[in-house]
Amino acid sequence: MDTLSILDDLQKAALKNEELRQQLLETRKEANPLSAFCRVCRERGYMLYEMDVLTAGEEFHAAMKRSTNGGGENSPKLEEQDDFYELFFASIGK
Repeated sequence: MDTLSILDDLQKAALKNEELRQQLLETRKEANPLSAFCRVCRERGYMLYEMDVLTAGEEFHAAMKRSTNGGGENSPKLEEQDDFYELFFASIGK
């Protein structure tokens, strides 16, 4: 399962399970929130690591860029990459 699929599954689960949602939100208070988040994910059976999350937006953006304008660098609507970690928390209600 790829990173985006894992985050999508976790989002759906967190929106249905308040205990999981709160557990994931609590990771934001840790000294290293991304590591804490990934640890909770692994405890739940999702093999997710920090680099998976960090590179997910970059990989998605690169794939989109390759698919537009013949793969050239002139893709003005794709100037930034998504931060799927932040988008995940926005979707479950920071």
